Amino acid sequence: MSQPTGPASQGHAHKQPAPPPEAMPEAMPEAMDVTLAINGSRKTLRVAPWTSLLDALRLHLDLTGTKKGCDHGQCGACTVLVDGRRINSCLTLAVMAEGRTVTTIEGLASGDALHPLQEAFVEQDAFQCGYCTPGQICSAVGLLEEGHAKSDDDIRELMSGNLCRCGAYPNIVAAIRQVMDAQPSAKDGGAP
Repeated sequence: MSQPTGPASQGHAHKQPAPPPEAMPEAMPEAMDVTLAINGSRKTLRVAPWTSLLDALRLHLDLTGTKKGCDHGQCGACTVLVDGRRINSCLTLAVMAEGRTVTTIEGLASGDALHPLQEAFVEQDAFQCGYCTPGQICSAVGLLEEGHAKSDDDIRELMSGNLCRCGAYPNIVAAIRQVMDAQPSAKDGGAP
């Protein structure tokens, strides 16, 4: 059996010619303008394309209620609402929120009047250190809007993406249940 000869046998791979310059992708811009509708106001930011929505909120808009926990989408501390749906803002690029409505914990209250879930969290003592509370409340707002929770077990399951290191889970469930029970149901003539 003969041994292969030539450049490939000597550890040299055959090089492909470089693509023509017009086929090369454009360089990624260092910064770009992004206009976001946040808590009822339109804000235009100049951010790097890889800036997370979380960092845009905290570092560029000084909306520090949204917390950076794990920065990997596993703890829920960064939960905000985008078009009414709860999302992890650490896993969402700011540019992905352009043209969408973003609501943070700061946007839930109406002036001095707290959102019903904010009131319930206070009444039920549903927080201890408070670090996870903004994400818990935003997630709970989304949960109630989704309308899938019918029991305490449903609440626990649907809130499982939001961790509380202090273990205030029973009180968090009680706060959500309080607001859920106060909502008009379809049988009462309210919206389902």
